[in-house]
Amino acid sequence: MAKTQAETTTPPKEKIDPGLLKVALILVFGAIASQLDSTMVNVAINSLAIDLHSTVSAIQWVITGYVLAMGLTVPVSGWAIQRFGRKKVYIFSLWVFLISSILCSLAWNTGSLIGFRLVQGIGGGLLVPTMQNVLVQSAGGRSLGRLISIISIPALLGPILGPVIGGLLMDNMSWRWIFYVNIPIMLIALWLSWKHIPKDETAKSKPKLDAIGLLLLSPAFAGLIYGISKISSHGGLSSAGVLVPLAAGLVLMAAYIVYALRANRSPLVDLHLFRSRNFLASNITLFLSGMVMNGALLLLPLYYEQVRGETVLATGLLLIPQGVGMLLTRSWIGGMADRIGSRNIVLASLGVTLAATVPFAFAGTDTSYYLLGAAQLVRGAALNGILIPIMVSAYEGLRKEQIPHASISTRIFQTIGGAFGSAVLATVIAHQLTGGTAAHSIAHAYQLAFWWSAGFTAASFLPAIFLANRHSVKGKS
Repeated sequence: MAKTQAETTTPPKEKIDPGLLKVALILVFGAIASQLDSTMVNVAINSLAIDLHSTVSAIQWVITGYVLAMGLTVPVSGWAIQRFGRKKVYIFSLWVFLISSILCSLAWNTGSLIGFRLVQGIGGGLLVPTMQNVLVQSAGGRSLGRLISIISIPALLGPILGPVIGGLLMDNMSWRWIFYVNIPIMLIALWLSWKHIPKDETAKSKPKLDAIGLLLLSPAFAGLIYGISKISSHGGLSSAGVLVPLAAGLVLMAAYIVYALRANRSPLVDLHLFRSRNFLASNITLFLSGMVMNGALLLLPLYYEQVRGETVLATGLLLIPQGVGMLLTRSWIGGMADRIGSRNIVLASLGVTLAATVPFAFAGTDTSYYLLGAAQLVRGAALNGILIPIMVSAYEGLRKEQIPHASISTRIFQTIGGAFGSAVLATVIAHQLTGGTAAHSIAHAYQLAFWWSAGFTAASFLPAIFLANRHSVKGKS
């Protein structure tokens, strides 16, 4: 009898269809370039400013422009998939990223590079949500945890390999190689995608683009991202450079909500999904977990460079333990999410993440690298237990036609959360450093910022409580 009860509460492990696994790996390969590219460009900002005879503030638009273009494009992805098919949109996004990478490598001044990065942002904005759509719809609700753990590989490899590869390139070659490396990856990904990703079933109806929704939601998303990204450079929320885009973004977002709830036809993002407590809790937890994960991606390299005086390359190597921790638990967490659901895994992982952040809140100028490396390893292992189960929870129980809407929503919440977390922590550091730039002052600034990061993690417990475990989801009608 005990065995029967265990079997009913913990479903047996499902095998991933080999064909589906092949598609997942092809999708992962195609997304690697965009993730590496983002982290390598961050490393190359100073070199770009010098080589193009520009300023760091102007070159920052190489990053900001990419993020804004991505933000404008993400809401279009759901409609494009329904209108043209998943395979066509995914291959189109690869072509855009390939061509824009070639153009970026040929840029002759700051303006041309920013312009080509805007085009690259369009490719990146389509790439990730389309990848999620292809896989989740192909899976049909089966083995979602392990499949999401596979498509999360690019997001893991970017922070691990990007700074190391970027540091090596900047030390030995031109910045143009940051874009050259994308070319062979994209060409191989295009061939594999064309050859092996199955064609979509012919859609019964071709939905029209929700132009009103697009004109409201895309600039709303872009305005919020831009305003948030300016918080640290303007020293807070009091500047017009921050308040104007944030206010515009919020007004447009509110207008979209009113419009989408009253629309007679299918809007760009179906807000009725948020009637589900589980879907709402998943997106709020994604927002907060974006703050937790992106905040650490900002703080850790800056701590090693500014407090410990390490080079870019050495910093990249010192960040490897967190990536290794994420790789170690990726498959295990994904399989567990399939069997027992999300809530308990997320709550436990938040607890471990919080505990592993505390050592950095006490880290000074001479704290042992072994202690910090061990903390990163544990923290990385726990971060998988946050992101993967939340994504599984967000897609749980959705119909096929709802999946594109969920992909856009989860991408928006995670991106805005990540940008907000990074901006808050950068502002905390900037305010603390106004008191002095001595080594102990810089160390104290980062200690306080890590305490804020720990606070973001603690805040994530509240929405995570409302995530569903698999047995409670199965019990719903």
